[in-house]
Amino acid sequence: MTEFSDEERRILEFLRDSVSGGERYFRAKNIAKHLGLSSKQVGSRLPKLAETADDVDIEKWGRARSTTWRVSPS
Repeated sequence: MTEFSDEERRILEFLRDSVSGGERYFRAKNIAKHLGLSSKQVGSRLPKLAETADDVDIEKWGRARSTTWRVSPS
C-alpha cells in the first residue's frame, strides 16, 4: 500500500466525498480553496495520486487555462 502525506490524504478524502456526492470534474484551485491549500500544492500532487490511488480514478481531462481532472470511483 502506498504511503500518502497528510496533504495527499486530505485531497483524496475531498475527492472521495465529492465523487460520492455526484461531482466528477475538478480544478486544483477549487480543491485548494476547500482544503486551505495552494493550487500549486494540489496540482503537484494530483499526477502522483492519479497513479497511486486505489479507490478513485483520477485522469487529466482537459486543459484550457488550467488542467481539469476527471475523477470517478474505481
